[in-house]
Amino acid sequence: MNKLFENIKYNLHKNSIKTEESLGKLLKEKKLTVSTAESCTGGLVASRITDISGSSDYFKEAYVTYANEIKHKNLGVSNETLEKYGAVSSECAFEMAQGLSKRTGCDVAICTTGIAGPTGGTAKKPVGLVYISIKYHDKIVIREFKLNPTLDRRIMKYNFSELALKTAIEILED
Repeated sequence: MNKLFENIKYNLHKNSIKTEESLGKLLKEKKLTVSTAESCTGGLVASRITDISGSSDYFKEAYVTYANEIKHKNLGVSNETLEKYGAVSSECAFEMAQGLSKRTGCDVAICTTGIAGPTGGTAKKPVGLVYISIKYHDKIVIREFKLNPTLDRRIMKYNFSELALKTAIEILED
């Protein structure tokens, strides 16, 4: 049992670093900076990016904007957007990326907003729903993902962060 746990731990660690390293290499090659604004991932995207030695060459800053008033105050997400569409929406994700880019002057803005569960979901916005927005070259790309709602909260957050990193890589490679 102990050996199995070690193998699982090693494989998860090995796989998780690969994504951060790939993003870091792209950012370095293209001489770009990145900042993050996170809600449902609680800073995990920023943490994973800074797990890579030398990330200070490209990582600028991060915001955990969990509460609506902080999304508004720190990122400029309009109260109208929050009231009409909610914090978990493509509209909010768009404004988060727009505000983060403006506030930090980063080349690449990575933002997450979603429902990690196990509570908080509704029929329209179930647990496992996440919106990821990436701003790059004056263009904001928003992706919606729906993960299995029965996933453990920590696994859900990790998967959301993985999707954010992979989405950023995909956009930078285009």
